[in-house]
Amino acid sequence: MKYELRDNKIYILHEALATTATSSKQDQPQRVDVKGVVADSNGEPIIGANISIPGTTTGTITDYDGNFALTVPRGSVLHFSYIGYNSQEIRITDQTTLNVVMTEDSEMLDELVVVGYGVQKKSVVTAAISRVTAEELNTNRPSRVEDALKGKVSGVQITQSSGQPGSDSKFRIRGVGTVNNSDPLFIVDGMEVGGGINYLNPTDIQSVEILKDAASSAIYGARGANGVVLVTTKSGQEGKVQVNYDMSYGWQNPWKYKEVLNAQEYMVIMNESDINDGNMPRYSHDQIATIGKGTDWQKETFYKNAPVQSHQVSISGGSPKIKYFISLGYFDQAGIVGGDYNKSNYSRWSLRSNNTYEVFEDINRSFLNKVTAGVNVGYSRGKSTGVETNSEYGSILGSAVTFSPLVPVYASEDDAASILASRPHAVTDSQGRVFSLPPSGFQEIANPIGMLNQPSSGVNNDDKFVGTFWGEIDVLPGLKFRSSYGVDLSFWGYDAHTFPYFLASQGKDVQFSSVQSEMNRGFRWQLENYFSYNNTFNDVHNLSFVLGQSASKYTARNLGGSDRDLLETDPIKAQINSAIADRKEERAWGGTFGHNGVTTASYFGRIDYNYAERYMLQATVRQDGSSNFGSNNKWGVFPSFSA
Repeated sequence: MKYELRDNKIYILHEALATTATSSKQDQPQRVDVKGVVADSNGEPIIGANISIPGTTTGTITDYDGNFALTVPRGSVLHFSYIGYNSQEIRITDQTTLNVVMTEDSEMLDELVVVGYGVQKKSVVTAAISRVTAEELNTNRPSRVEDALKGKVSGVQITQSSGQPGSDSKFRIRGVGTVNNSDPLFIVDGMEVGGGINYLNPTDIQSVEILKDAASSAIYGARGANGVVLVTTKSGQEGKVQVNYDMSYGWQNPWKYKEVLNAQEYMVIMNESDINDGNMPRYSHDQIATIGKGTDWQKETFYKNAPVQSHQVSISGGSPKIKYFISLGYFDQAGIVGGDYNKSNYSRWSLRSNNTYEVFEDINRSFLNKVTAGVNVGYSRGKSTGVETNSEYGSILGSAVTFSPLVPVYASEDDAASILASRPHAVTDSQGRVFSLPPSGFQEIANPIGMLNQPSSGVNNDDKFVGTFWGEIDVLPGLKFRSSYGVDLSFWGYDAHTFPYFLASQGKDVQFSSVQSEMNRGFRWQLENYFSYNNTFNDVHNLSFVLGQSASKYTARNLGGSDRDLLETDPIKAQINSAIADRKEERAWGGTFGHNGVTTASYFGRIDYNYAERYMLQATVRQDGSSNFGSNNKWGVFPSFSA
């Protein structure tokens, strides 16, 4: 017999229980109360340093005096970390008091981040700025830049409008900032660009800085109200010519299917519905037993192993006088719904050339001793097709999860003959097979495979050219003058056609042919001139400032037209109908035209001071004038201060 004394009570244990209790007690690691102080190399306490046991949820942070206290298992490892300092680990044995000295991570603190109209050391930035490097961007071989930024930056939410290849994303920095438009301001190599940054090839990007608060974005005035995204593309480096080629090829599949009824389960449920309504069940036991699984519309609809591929080639190098970077990229993605029917695809070609020229340099001069110029240009052409998205009725996916499993993909020969007799425009495949029609009662739902074969198409085309031409002069030691002129030229359009077809009585019965075409053009020019100064006095007083002006103008035009009852039914020649003179008045359907623009002028300045890179002050102000403002309020002032 075994017994154990616990809390002044005697417990009689069976042999097995005694053995278990003893071994369990022996296996449990002893816990140690650890306390201590975390400080830097100068003895100053570090407030908010993280102390944790890797792989567990056990942890704490230091208080205002750098103190901490934690109970941990003997033999565990404590991990100490803090932004700007090197992490370290200490194994706990018998020690109960720790004095931890953390050293500065010089590489991190010396890292430069791009801010508005300049760069700063990360260690002296007083505003909320996050940086994503080229290595971080291309970890998962993203198709587009905004996809690459997902999950990389705190406070930034990027959501795709749909699963369609090439679909736009919503970019939000710290939530919704303004009522009408919450998109941030996008700056690429100093040039403001419209429509986001998805036209860029992710492999062409050197870094992305995101300005998230007023202190960092005030230098851009009213346009920075929702945050600013600064993109710096790659440039050539002095050295031998480097040629790089990178490619990837993959496949896409739906990660899950909706759970729906098969044919037998569907029959049983329909019989139960009939009985509950006081009617006789419509399906017999024999019918249920012999029907099988029926049609799995989701598996019929999805494109299995939809391909996605990308190719990039770049050439870079340079001499002390000339540095260059040239790249060519191609990306192609087929959608998992409609990609095999050329109904949902996205492709993009991109071309970039960044060049820097040293025009003049004389190190023996203290005035106007260096002149540098550069050209950064990029071109992108995108093409996309798509199916209807985000709709439970009338869409392909909506029908794929709601269409009856009792209906086959193709109509029987007898049914096909009957359908064609009454509906000559019934949809058929390339072999002439007629697609099944929905049973009565299925409103706004049609055969999803028939929808993929219906005689209609829509193509989006996007062309974008962004170029920046700049020059920089070293006026005095620490003082530079920079002037730049940039353009953003965009063309985008949509071409679509539809010919008579029949798939269902509601929503899928088109009696006439139609064609639609839209063309849009946007052009922005931007001229900026500014002085920048950066110097250190007595090794501890660091002063820098930026002072300059900016002017820009944006104009946009759009033209669209549509027509119906086409005389030419070849999809390739559908647009030719508009040129046919013998037209009936009722065939003319409609057209649109629009023109708008805005002109802005701005003055801006920023001053930064820090003492020994420990105490920092920053003040920023920008004055914006816009043709969109009222006649009595043409100008607005946007200041900020941070420390």
